[in-house]
Amino acid sequence: MRQEQVRRWKQEEDKREAEEKRKPTKPSKPGTKNVCFMHGKDGKEWVWVMGDHRNDRTIRQILDDEAQRNADTQADIELERQRKSKEQEFQRKMEEEQKRLERERAEREAELKRKEEEAALYASLKEAREAAKRLEEEKMRSQEEVTLRVNDLRKKFAVERRKSMERVETNKKRRSSELYMKWKHMRDSIDKQALETSKEVEPIWKEQEKRAKDAEVQMRQLARDAREEVRNSFRHVARNLTAVSAFASGKDKPPLPPKNSEKIKAHKRKSRPPRPQNRDAIIAWFHDEERERSAGLDPQTNKPAEWFHGIIPRMDAETMLINEPTGSYLVRVSERVWGYTISYRASDRCKHFLVDTTENGYQFFGTNQIKHATLADLILYHVNHHITVAGKEMLLKPIGQIKSPPDYYDLFKNRRSESTSL
Repeated sequence: MRQEQVRRWKQEEDKREAEEKRKPTKPSKPGTKNVCFMHGKDGKEWVWVMGDHRNDRTIRQILDDEAQRNADTQADIELERQRKSKEQEFQRKMEEEQKRLERERAEREAELKRKEEEAALYASLKEAREAAKRLEEEKMRSQEEVTLRVNDLRKKFAVERRKSMERVETNKKRRSSELYMKWKHMRDSIDKQALETSKEVEPIWKEQEKRAKDAEVQMRQLARDAREEVRNSFRHVARNLTAVSAFASGKDKPPLPPKNSEKIKAHKRKSRPPRPQNRDAIIAWFHDEERERSAGLDPQTNKPAEWFHGIIPRMDAETMLINEPTGSYLVRVSERVWGYTISYRASDRCKHFLVDTTENGYQFFGTNQIKHATLADLILYHVNHHITVAGKEMLLKPIGQIKSPPDYYDLFKNRRSESTSL
């Protein structure tokens, strides 16, 4: 059977793929982004699972290589910045030295020219020519001296620049190693912190998992109890039918069963329409059935409970709860079903839970719900137990009446007889 299902599934998949291939491909719009997958020899998408091949590197090796590349890149950037700074410094010193030499040469020439002019005033023509010749020679000598000093300075700066570049190249490896170790320590510390965080989170997660499992076990137990109760009721009905058939086979008739007020009440409830038609129908239902069951009364004082309210709309209930703390609640007679509504103030909004009264008890709508004998028992039970597992709602603070007369006045007042005496 399983093989046949797999075979049919493969046939359907092949058929669907063939239909998709036959469909004409729409031309892509300009600027549209798309993803194209590589295909292998078998015509299917090429897939590479990291770690499966013997030559694949581990994640640790890949991260180490990436850290080393990042360290080398960062070291290159830093050393290039240092090199440019050194170049600018050498250039600045070179220009300053050249300006200083030019300034000294100009001062020396000016001094010689001044001396020449002073000597020309007192010397003969021959002596003036000799002085001019000496001045020219002195200028040439000064120019050559400046040129030599500039060349020496350039050679000196070239040597210093070469040594600086060698130091930069040497420092590059050291700086790259420092950055690599720094990033490695940082990554190790992050991994360690993540491990410690996971160790802290794991007990919390296990506790939550345990609570969820306990809640699931409780729900299963409730379901088993409900199924067992249904089976017992079926057995009880079967025994009664057997007894009736035994009496029917003879002349004697079976005795009449005792009157059961609960069955009569259940019959009455079943004869009602599925939903209340109007407010008067709800009041009549409460007078006929719920007052006999002490619905809405405090079992200790036999007076209306603090949490009980009459037939009030949903908006009024939310207005009463909007400024109350989480866990506040009130119980109102429902306008939608033959039952009640528990309006509850949650942390982010107001929730409303319908209470069913059609099965000779009080319980929430839904499967696997616990049935209570009275409405007060249901409220008292959920003071210490959650209404839902997901929401964890607990009835902590009842909200009472805020006006007079109370909104349940028409439910507890005695109805006047509409008949008149003749």
